[in-house]
Amino acid sequence: MDQRVCCFCHRPFVLSPFHPEQAACSNKACQQQRRNRSRQQKLAEDPEYRAVCRDSARKWRANHTGYWKQYRAAKPGAVEHNRIQQRQRDQKRHLADLANNHSALDLKACAAGVWWLGPAAGVAGDLANNNLAAAQVFILQGSPRKPHPLQTSCKQHPSGLPAAPA
Repeated sequence: MDQRVCCFCHRPFVLSPFHPEQAACSNKACQQQRRNRSRQQKLAEDPEYRAVCRDSARKWRANHTGYWKQYRAAKPGAVEHNRIQQRQRDQKRHLADLANNHSALDLKACAAGVWWLGPAAGVAGDLANNNLAAAQVFILQGSPRKPHPLQTSCKQHPSGLPAAPA
């Protein structure tokens, strides 16, 4: 019997005589990863398949118009988690915009050092394209603060607070 090593779990498995191209074992988790990889590859390579998937999702959303309102009402923890993640994405996007800002004065001739202090430890790499001045970046991580409850990150999904009377 011919044996191969699974490309996902890296364990040896007996090759099926009916599928000589087999690269994944029959383990349920490995088969799920194989299907996911295959789908992602097909989405990237086949524009017609991508369009069919997009149209299918649009059709489902049109047929289930109240789904997200019900979901958010039933799972407030998931809603708050999504808000936190959205704020982090917004902050990262904002820092990326700052990193690519080329409209400031030419600071290369200035002898002053530039220091950036803030809680966003994972975004120092986003400032790599800033060609305004040579700088040393030090990030001081503080204790996480809870976000202000009245801030909304997305205009389409309000915070759930009642609207002010007009």
